Amino acid sequence: MFGRIGKSALRDLADEDLMARFQDGDARAFEVIFDRHAAVAFSLAYRICGRRAIAEDIVQESFLSLWRSGARYDSTRGSVRSWILTTVHNRAIDSFRKERLTSTRNVGDEGLAERMPAPERTEAEIERRDDARQVRAALTMLPEEQRRVIELAYFGGFSHTQIAELLGLPAGTVKGRMRLGLTKMRLALADPADVVL
Repeated sequence: MFGRIGKSALRDLADEDLMARFQDGDARAFEVIFDRHAAVAFSLAYRICGRRAIAEDIVQESFLSLWRSGARYDSTRGSVRSWILTTVHNRAIDSFRKERLTSTRNVGDEGLAERMPAPERTEAEIERRDDARQVRAALTMLPEEQRRVIELAYFGGFSHTQIAELLGLPAGTVKGRMRLGLTKMRLALADPADVVL
């Protein structure tokens, strides 16, 4: 369908045009997509997981997955950039969760009693974990677009402006989604006696 053009000419095309060429069999178009978005993808992965090697692996796995599923890109569901960053975000969160789960399981039995915290500290830790569990539950009840901006802000450390740029949305939309999502979470986490009707 498309004629063959040089890589320098490909760099002038919009992301959506590059994806159309890639879906038509031009692998060089995806190379340009990678060159264009790999740095911001790495930045997102690094902010979530905090380790360079893991962030690099996440970006590599994400782009490999996108390469394989490129035919499934749908421009009506969002920009190429948000498609890429959503994939990276999801893989980074999965990696972060897996890493935390693995690190909590790798505790040796030897000397465990000596390393146990005092009972009052344990109770505080149980309360903190219970609070975290409740927050995660409230977060999972949010619609995807609200959950995504909250995760990027609070787990990724991005500002409203950065999130707007990452997702290809107006800053006002990001602020609105965040405000609505946080209000829903606040209501879900509130003590029923404190809720004023």
